[in-house]
Amino acid sequence: MDFTIGPDEQRYLLTLARESIASELENRKAQYPHDKVAQSPVLEQPCGAFVTLHKNAFGGAGVAQGERSLRGCIGRMTANLPLAETVRIMAREAAFGDPRFPPLRPGELEQCHIEISALSPMTVCPDPRQVKVGVHGLYLVRGGRAGVLLPQVPVEQGWNLDEYLDYICVKAGLPPESYNAPDATLHTFTAVVFGE
Repeated sequence: MDFTIGPDEQRYLLTLARESIASELENRKAQYPHDKVAQSPVLEQPCGAFVTLHKNAFGGAGVAQGERSLRGCIGRMTANLPLAETVRIMAREAAFGDPRFPPLRPGELEQCHIEISALSPMTVCPDPRQVKVGVHGLYLVRGGRAGVLLPQVPVEQGWNLDEYLDYICVKAGLPPESYNAPDATLHTFTAVVFGE
């Protein structure tokens, strides 16, 4: 990524994401902070981003500390909108538009941990053996099918490189090793990942 996202900008983006979801749940106009961080050039750059919600990420009754489950994840690989706007939109989509889950209900947001992944531009990967687990995210396209995995996923799942490459195929609805097909295009990207 050709820019860094400092701690102040990270906190600001996390606040935007939470307020975007909370205002929808409470059926009110969003109240975003307007401080000097809001004017940061980093937040104005067009940038793809994913917002992920993990439920029970803070521990609690019957939940071991650190035990969590996916509650929603939506993003855009690229964006023509400023990063701050992309995060606001993707936060709402993760909470209310992920087809794998019912929309977030009142009271659930307090149980959720928000994670943001701001994405670098994608590059075509000429050799899948050059993929670095934990550094590169993958985007595979073949025959009208596509799948994406963020860089942190193989680390969280404990996958080695071969497992990671095969799972991007499965994610795209393709057989394992499809990334080697002549008509397949494998892209890599990096991400700045941060959460609450």
